[in-house]
Amino acid sequence: MNNKTLVVCGIQWGDEGKGKMTDYLAQQADVVVRFQGGNNAGHTITFDGNKYALQSIPSGIFSPHIVNVMANGMVINPKAAIGELEKLEERGIRDYQLFISDRAAVIMPYHIELDGAYESLKGGKQIGTTKKGIGPAYTDKAARIGIRMGDLLDPEYFAERLRDALAQKNMELKMFGKQEMNFDELYKEYLGYGEKLRKHICDTSILLNKLIQEGKKVLFEGAQGVMLCIDNGTYPFVTSSSPTAASVPLGAGIAPRYIDNVLGICKAYTTRVGAGPFPTEIEGDLANYIRERGHEYGTVTGRPRRVGYLDCVALRHACRVSGVTNLSIMLFDVLSGMEKLKICVGYELDGKRIDYVPSCLSALERCKPVYEELPGWTEEITEIRDYDRLPAQAKAYIRRIEELTGVQVAVVSVGPDRTQTINRKEIF
Repeated sequence: MNNKTLVVCGIQWGDEGKGKMTDYLAQQADVVVRFQGGNNAGHTITFDGNKYALQSIPSGIFSPHIVNVMANGMVINPKAAIGELEKLEERGIRDYQLFISDRAAVIMPYHIELDGAYESLKGGKQIGTTKKGIGPAYTDKAARIGIRMGDLLDPEYFAERLRDALAQKNMELKMFGKQEMNFDELYKEYLGYGEKLRKHICDTSILLNKLIQEGKKVLFEGAQGVMLCIDNGTYPFVTSSSPTAASVPLGAGIAPRYIDNVLGICKAYTTRVGAGPFPTEIEGDLANYIRERGHEYGTVTGRPRRVGYLDCVALRHACRVSGVTNLSIMLFDVLSGMEKLKICVGYELDGKRIDYVPSCLSALERCKPVYEELPGWTEEITEIRDYDRLPAQAKAYIRRIEELTGVQVAVVSVGPDRTQTINRKEIF
């Protein structure tokens, strides 16, 4: 065991601040791996006074010495990935190492069209997808009619795969009253993307295993959060893959024994984008205060995020199913200026106290939060770098999170910049 691998894992409903922590920890890494999801989730990274929004490119892209891997568990929109790289290059980020798995699924234009069509069928019960084709691409992968990045490098085989896929997809598009897609146009366009990305596409499983065996420090990052996991999240209001650390071996093509540590990333409060149950949701002036201070708007969509108190029932669930070994509390500075704070310590379901997240959506929707109230603090904390200098009430809040989750808080973020970070423990 080399103790040199770390998974950065969101443990709420996504948007926890994984981008900042991945970027921060990437400074110590040799390799950064994105192991699942697609370009439906954004990472906002701020350093040297500049802000960058990444959607599918790994967060180590800013450092020339870091090997960046888009692994086989991802679904990749090649057009969007090329666009992301071009934008980075326009801003001077040209010297990088990027490797794309030949086994990663390709998001095709029909996936994007069908994503919107499937959502419209649900009427008032929409999942709230970003309509970027992620779900339909994962569906085709499971149904074995998907196209993979390596296929784009083999003209004859790609033609065969695309014809087979279009035979089915054009029937679906026609059923929704949408225009059918032209084989020749798609074939030519996507072969072109394959050629543009050819130098990056390889068997990333072989590469990663070699780097791990050489003792390199490897950081794994996912998209979304554990509560959006297709198996362990608030189904059906979830994403189409698993953002848990448990899915890293499968999504990266490595053995489970190579996962050493898992850093659970959570906000000091809770947010959620899109539909679905949210027991600790709050509205009104307090929600607006948190939303504005925390800039709680989607990186990709710009949608205002739903806001709530910290839910430690959901956190315990996420820590358990993802094997979290340490916590990183993000946007802690957002809570400054609040007189009182609440933490959800349990749920009440049909008059009975429970301490777990029900699997059935109807039961979770009936859950009422059981709160504990803690005193807030008025001091601004954005300039603090030493944990002991935090206000006593702030330290008490963190201590309570540790007691309720059974996991130590190793990192406290007090602002968006790389430097606005309090380290309590060396984790990587």
